[in-house]
Amino acid sequence: MSGKFQKLMMRNHTSVTTFILLGLTDDPQLQVLLFIFLFITYMLSITGNLTIIILTVVDLHLKTPMYFFFKNFSFLEISFTTACVPRFLYSISTGDREITYNACATQLFFTDLFGVTEFFLLATMSYDRYVAICKPLHYMTIMNNKVCKTMIISCWISALMIILPPLSLGLQLEFCDSNIIDHFGCDANPLLKISCSDTWLIEQMVIASAVLTFIITLICVLFSYIYIIRTILKFPSAQQKKKAFSTCSSHMIVVSITYGSCIFIYIKPSAKEEVTINKGVSVLISSISPMLNPFIYTLRNKQVRQASHDLLKKIAFHLKR
Repeated sequence: MSGKFQKLMMRNHTSVTTFILLGLTDDPQLQVLLFIFLFITYMLSITGNLTIIILTVVDLHLKTPMYFFFKNFSFLEISFTTACVPRFLYSISTGDREITYNACATQLFFTDLFGVTEFFLLATMSYDRYVAICKPLHYMTIMNNKVCKTMIISCWISALMIILPPLSLGLQLEFCDSNIIDHFGCDANPLLKISCSDTWLIEQMVIASAVLTFIITLICVLFSYIYIIRTILKFPSAQQKKKAFSTCSSHMIVVSITYGSCIFIYIKPSAKEEVTINKGVSVLISSISPMLNPFIYTLRNKQVRQASHDLLKKIAFHLKR
């Protein structure tokens, strides 16, 4: 009897080596539209963010701390969308929904790392705007090259420290009853739902990590902008106020989109709609946001527009020669 029970337990706890990603829809026509939509947004995202990186590298007028952070934010946007979208495009185009355990763990690690780092970088960029508006005479001294690099490294280290504890526990999870992930990519929540291990501790750690990241960075952003708005309102002329607000407007829009998307995920109308809403918002976060952000920074920033114009003139001049 004990031998049969042992064999049954071994069979039930066979380790899963591959997962099946359900994606967003089984409708062939919707899949074609989804592929076109994601491919276009992905290409625009890569092109737009890569343009910002190139401009901040080649243009001397964009060698300030603000554009240094823009460049790093664009790099993160490229990295985040590349960790999510190409694998999904491959799945739609080939019909191959299988993903290996190692590939799934790798995707989860990088999407979490890039996503959490973005939040810390947005908070850092808020502090940069605070120093620029509230302490303009000391801006270049406070936000010197060494400080800026240290802040970027701190964003990455903070993100690693937050994601590693739950991720290390997640690697010990067993999957025995199902290997079907109800998502278009490897995400923590659907993975926890299909695990046959006790997931209570890791679920609490995931929630704690998410809340910690959200609250810490949001407090930094809010305090920075409270001081910024108070300072701007004290400016004597309307022209000064308009100019000060314009230097912050792009960042404020990006912050609103990023935090708004995350808040929307956690305000769920019902348990049944939870998965559908999470998948839909995840698609928007991984495709639309990285595409919009470079356009927001470019269209609302005269220096970036001028740098783009100068670069195009240089390219056109070299092509004519």
